[in-house]
Amino acid sequence: MVHQNKRSSGVLMHISSLPGNTGIGTLGKHAFSFIDKLSAAGQSYWQLLPICPTGYGDSPYQSFSTAAGNP
Repeated sequence: MVHQNKRSSGVLMHISSLPGNTGIGTLGKHAFSFIDKLSAAGQSYWQLLPICPTGYGDSPYQSFSTAAGNP
């Protein structure tokens, strides 16, 4: 295995931070546009926060399920 000393960077951002027609972001056209902008800026990663059903206080960190997406 060859180890390359290449560094990379990215952004941590929840999908709900994107614009959307319902007031909250989705993995639709705005997400693809965001990915294109990340790439143009030389970023390699977009780390998503949990996208599970929200629990108490609408927090994705207090979900009732860790295996289901939030409808």
